Amino acid sequence: MSVTGINTAVILAAGRGTRLAGHVQDYPKGFLRLGEKPIIEESIDRLVAAGIGEVIIVTGHCAGHYNDFARGRAGLVRVVHNERYADSGSMYSLWCARDMVPGPFLLLESDLVYEPRALRCLLDEPAADAVLLSGPTGAGDEVYVEVRDGRLFNMSKQPAALGGPPAGELVGISKISAQLFRLMCEIAGRAFAATLRFDYETDCLVAAARERAIACPVVSDLVWGEIDDPSHLARVRDTVYAEVMRRSAASVAVPAQ
Repeated sequence: MSVTGINTAVILAAGRGTRLAGHVQDYPKGFLRLGEKPIIEESIDRLVAAGIGEVIIVTGHCAGHYNDFARGRAGLVRVVHNERYADSGSMYSLWCARDMVPGPFLLLESDLVYEPRALRCLLDEPAADAVLLSGPTGAGDEVYVEVRDGRLFNMSKQPAALGGPPAGELVGISKISAQLFRLMCEIAGRAFAATLRFDYETDCLVAAARERAIACPVVSDLVWGEIDDPSHLARVRDTVYAEVMRRSAASVAVPAQ
């Protein structure tokens, strides 16, 4: 268990990756290989190094790959399937894991490549609830975050929709307390009466932030990338991955003080 008392991570991996057609065919985005291992396995290795002892993967598209992977990492990885992955949003995937996550957890997306510092920043954050922000990436399709009085206020892909300059870009790694997760599930339960296409970040976290303080720590020089489309994939391959691996190796070679 990490020194913060957080032992669990939830990885959302149900998406179909339709914008990566031609790059992922019969496997999920998390099984993209930029190095020796699939990117989701590299992510899980970073989680374990940070003290996480349980990883829950919410599957959907091509779930069999994750089922096989979980059998090979028994005792660490468990899976839960979102049967409605084709017609639901990311919050419904997280909802599917509600009975498997009794306490606080880290929440990640399966298509992320990031340096270990991202996890340490959240685990060291004093606030019980936090979403990680970075400085500008220029990656395209960014989610910009508005912060007021040190807490989450709004998110949008359109900076002009915010009430002021964004504090940073949403990375896709968050720290969620048991109390916040209950609130999110209550909000989502009401939303699902109308639609399952309800996202955990721009819809649910923003709504929850009206009732509960959610911190927004910023790592301005964080090296990371999300792979949603061919341009993202090219950026991560060309400019992000090698630096992430270099910093990952450096974080192992130099013990934390």
